[in-house]
Amino acid sequence: MKDTFIHKKAVLSNNIFIGNGVTIEDDVFIGNNTQIGNNVTILSGSRIGDNCQIHSNAVLGGAPQDLKYRGEYTLLEIGDNNIIREFVTINKGTISKGKTCIGNSNLIMSNAHIGHDCVIGNNSIIGFSVGIAGEVIVQDYVNISGLTAIHQFSVIGEHAMISGLSRVVKDIPPYIIAAHEPLRFAGVNTVGLKRKGFSSDKIDELRSIYRILFQEKRNTKFALEIIAEKFQETLERDKIINFVKQSKRGILKGFEL
Repeated sequence: MKDTFIHKKAVLSNNIFIGNGVTIEDDVFIGNNTQIGNNVTILSGSRIGDNCQIHSNAVLGGAPQDLKYRGEYTLLEIGDNNIIREFVTINKGTISKGKTCIGNSNLIMSNAHIGHDCVIGNNSIIGFSVGIAGEVIVQDYVNISGLTAIHQFSVIGEHAMISGLSRVVKDIPPYIIAAHEPLRFAGVNTVGLKRKGFSSDKIDELRSIYRILFQEKRNTKFALEIIAEKFQETLERDKIINFVKQSKRGILKGFEL
C-alpha cells in the first residue's frame, strides 16, 4: 500500500482491501469486506458499514461547506452494501442534526456531492455529478439522474425518479417522475414501480390520486380532501397525503389536463 496512511486509532474490521495513496484518519470505523480504492480520503468521524465499495479519489467525512459550522464534533454514517464511485464527496453533519446519514444498498455515481446533514435512505441511485445541498432528505428507491441540483432542505419521496439536468427547488412526492424545466409532475413512475413489484391495479390507483392532485384545477388542500374521501385507506394513499401535508417547501407543480 504505497503512500497509504492509516491512523493507529482507526478501527478496521475483517477482510478490508485498501489501495494506494489512501488516508484514513482517527475516529474512523470501517466494516467487514469493504473495498477502498486508490487515493480515497476518509476523515475523522466517519462510520462505514460492511460490504461497501469506495472507488478512487472519493472524500468521505469532509467538513461541512456551511458557514455555521464551527468545528463541532459531528459524524458521517454510511450503511452496508453501498457503492460509492470515483470523486464522490460526502460531508459530515453540523450542529443542526449532528450527522449525515447514508442508508444501505445505494449507488452513488462519480462526481456526486452530498452535503451536510443529509439523510439518504436505501436502494437509491444518485447519478453522475448530482449535487445535493445540505439537509436534504432522499427516501428509499429514488432514482436521481445525472447533473441534477437539489436545493437545501428539499425532500424527495420514495420511488420517485428525477430526470437529468433537473433543478429541484420544491419537494417531490413519492411514486412519480419529475421532469421538464421548470421541474414538474410528469406522470407516475410506472416502469420503476413495476420493477419493484407494484401491481397494475396499484399503479392505476396512484395515477388516479395524482390526477386529482396535479392535473385538475383544484388547490392542494381541497385536492387532498377529495383524495381522502374518494380512495380507501391504503399505505400508498396515506403516504402521499402525509407527504404533501408535511411539506415545508411545498411540492412541485403539476400540469393541467
